[in-house]
Amino acid sequence: MKVAGLVPFTTIDFPNRLAGVVFFQGCPLKCPYCHNPNLQDFNQTGTLSWNEVISFFSERKKRLDGVVLSGGEPLMQSDILKAVQDIKGLGFQVAIHTSGIYPQKIKEILPFIDWVGLDVKAPKEKYHLLSGREKISSLVFETLKILSDSDIDFEVRTTLDPKHLTIEDIYLLASQLKEYRIPQFALQKYRTFPGDTNPPSQSEIDSFFENNELIQTLQNDFNRLVLR
Repeated sequence: MKVAGLVPFTTIDFPNRLAGVVFFQGCPLKCPYCHNPNLQDFNQTGTLSWNEVISFFSERKKRLDGVVLSGGEPLMQSDILKAVQDIKGLGFQVAIHTSGIYPQKIKEILPFIDWVGLDVKAPKEKYHLLSGREKISSLVFETLKILSDSDIDFEVRTTLDPKHLTIEDIYLLASQLKEYRIPQFALQKYRTFPGDTNPPSQSEIDSFFENNELIQTLQNDFNRLVLR
């Protein structure tokens, strides 16, 4: 397993838990607003061994409730099931942050995890623009169905990139998501990053969140809507 680093403590990445975060190296997507492009290259070696990760969290059993496996894309790791079981074996709850393009991996680890943060980047028709990959939206929605049909708690979140998404796109995405059981839908503001050569204006970023009709519609469509 290729571990790129870890965060010893977070209160925001695993709802209602005090957690640590493990970042895995490698991601097959090329999202235009990616804040961790250094984690995309799967061929790059990790900075920590898995034994070091286990040793680190073994000493924090009484301080933390859970561990978040993130990336990159954690489900790229061939031994992700072992990673989940190792963390679970320490007595922690386990969360996964994923792009959703590995539905069979989700199905494999689902009995051992406690929460999933699923990135749904765009309506199906625009998925290639927000992921840098063709023909993957079906995989994401297959993962969504697996989660929706299970008893696991999860969140769907979408980053509202005004350079690629419009208000109409979010209405379309909502219509595609409504048929699934989604405990929480989170809208995330676009954040500029180093190398962002053509950043949108703040007014463009805020336009989604200041559209009262859109927000009201989403509040009606989903069990819980979160704005971040």
